[in-house]
Amino acid sequence: MLTLCGFPVSNYYNKVKLALLEKNVPFTEEVVLTKSTDEAVLNASPLGKIPFIRTEHGGLCESQAILDYIEAAWPQPPLLPSDSFAAAKVRELTTFIDWHLEMVARQLYGAAFFGAEPLSEANLARIRKQLETNIAAFKKLAKFSPFVAGDSFSQADCAAFANLPVVGLASKIAFGEDLLLAGGVDYKAYVKLIGDRPSAQKVVADRKASQTKA
Repeated sequence: MLTLCGFPVSNYYNKVKLALLEKNVPFTEEVVLTKSTDEAVLNASPLGKIPFIRTEHGGLCESQAILDYIEAAWPQPPLLPSDSFAAAKVRELTTFIDWHLEMVARQLYGAAFFGAEPLSEANLARIRKQLETNIAAFKKLAKFSPFVAGDSFSQADCAAFANLPVVGLASKIAFGEDLLLAGGVDYKAYVKLIGDRPSAQKVVADRKASQTKA
């Protein structure tokens, strides 16, 4: 059986977990903290990053590689369109969410969520400019009709549901306004739509339980 390793507060862990739940893949969970130096962890995830999975074939890390493996191994129900170009557009949108929104906003997390030293005004200005530019680009790709990539739930929704609320909250704490909303990306109704799915409710409940324990 597949084992998902990481912890339920991680948005990339939840990106993978949501996909597994949507596809009804049998899996177990193993709590592994990020940047672990345990040799068994490093054999599966050489940088000690989470999430990663353990499979009958060996370990696999990087959330998007994991989602693509899951899609190939358990093709039904599909989280990618059958048309090759449409599937590529879903991957494009997922890349935008992960790398051009979340990874930029991640620079704010230390001060916003974990009590780190506040960023300098220069760094805040740089991050804000980059986020505003990238949000405008994301807005051109996202459809929200009703799902982020179109009329079907896809891999892009696994990334969007896990990441957009965190990006919005971090920017609101850092800048006094949610830059997604300020940029015309009204994602709140979308998050509620996805949040009504049993898979998403499971992800959220487990995340809240983990945060309570912490």
